[in-house]
Amino acid sequence: MTAANDARRAWQILFATSLSVVLVFINSSGLAIALPSLTRDLDATSTQTTWVLLVYMLATTTLILVFGRVADILGRRRLYLAGIVIFMIATLGCGLATDPGFLIAMRLVQGVGAAAIITNTTALLTDVFPSHILSSGLGINATVAAVGQVLGPLLGGVVTDVVGWRWIFLGGLPISLIGLLFSMRLIPRSGPSVRHERMDYLGSVLSVLGIALLVMVVSFGGELGWRSPAILGMVAASIVVWTWFVLLQKRREHPLIDVNLFKSRTISFLYLAAFFNAISNFAIVLLASLYLQGVQGLSAIDAGLMILPAPIGTMLAAGFAGRLVRTVNPRWLTSLGMLLITAGALLFAATLGAHTAYPFIAAALFLVGLGVGLFMTPNTSALMSRVPSTRRGIANAIRSTLQNAGYLFSTAIALAIATGGLTASERVAAYNGTLFGMDPAGLDAFVSGVQAALVLFAALALIGGILSLIGPRQGGQRTMPVVVITEP
Repeated sequence: MTAANDARRAWQILFATSLSVVLVFINSSGLAIALPSLTRDLDATSTQTTWVLLVYMLATTTLILVFGRVADILGRRRLYLAGIVIFMIATLGCGLATDPGFLIAMRLVQGVGAAAIITNTTALLTDVFPSHILSSGLGINATVAAVGQVLGPLLGGVVTDVVGWRWIFLGGLPISLIGLLFSMRLIPRSGPSVRHERMDYLGSVLSVLGIALLVMVVSFGGELGWRSPAILGMVAASIVVWTWFVLLQKRREHPLIDVNLFKSRTISFLYLAAFFNAISNFAIVLLASLYLQGVQGLSAIDAGLMILPAPIGTMLAAGFAGRLVRTVNPRWLTSLGMLLITAGALLFAATLGAHTAYPFIAAALFLVGLGVGLFMTPNTSALMSRVPSTRRGIANAIRSTLQNAGYLFSTAIALAIATGGLTASERVAAYNGTLFGMDPAGLDAFVSGVQAALVLFAALALIGGILSLIGPRQGGQRTMPVVVITEP
């Protein structure tokens, strides 16, 4: 192939992968807006509603690490295509669900497909793009992802109010099918791999089990009591599992996690900072959506419009950071991003009440969005530029796992704290958007819970800022051009 043909094929693959990326974002961000309508339609309990959100992230988080290793060994193409097929089938099931249990099951399967897509997108594009246009291709893909994130709340609100929440899922199926057909035709069958290495099956099982146990602790700790035998038992079990996992990885010839990656101080801090970024910001938009619908009584479409400052800020800052990262030390950009998230969370908490004026909410969400966008590209570029091509799959999978674990714990913590002071009926009202019609004491308790969660997120963002500041150093080894993050 000539250089021109290589570039043409790369842009065509970018188009195909961008279809899946934008759908993952729309499905994720749009569902948060539709949550009250979904809860009422399916007559779901507060626990079931929580797990509609959490089970998708649980599946994605636990499997990204495993799929990253599978992609390095077997190749990215087949795993990526399988992920699209699984995601499509599960998305159809979500749209046709008639009870909460079936919807939760389909969201679990959807998370499996999403994990395969998330694991491979950045690595696939890095494999096929010529080095001189790699950053441009990934930058465009990141913009497409940001557009999907922006459109998600708006489309989720419009679709929910006009034709119902089910079409958040069903409406994207034709686009997903087109993406599958183009990907089958365009993505090359060969690519970087380490087929001579063996899969660490025991390590895979332990990693899935360890993450699942931690999620169960966070999700049920408030409901069952943090000192209950069940919670203490799960904490003890998670300690045993993770200790076993670490010892196993040190002994394996071909471990699930390449422990050599963590010998670099810079890479270790980059991973930690990514986790704190994710846990500190992800659920802020969810809390804003529940507040606007449950406390201020807004419709889904109005709430979707009002949380747009967050994804708009992310989109604007991501493009700006993509240019700055070539000349500015990543630690200054990432630490500034974390400080903006801290400022946004504190502003939201300080001004929150039963009748908070929207400009305060918009300003807070915009600051959070700016912080996320300013952090993502420099952090990912600093990480991926230090990793050999044969280890990009697992390196990106570790980053994605930590990031998605942050998303998962952010959601679980936010819901547990925000609804912790409510009665069972008030908790259901908070999820289905009718809390404003309940006892004022319940309304005040919910607002106080949201404030407490926001203050915690501000503190976590500050820790992430410190980690970012003391992490990446100028002059580290760079083996590739700027890499722009494209996954949720």
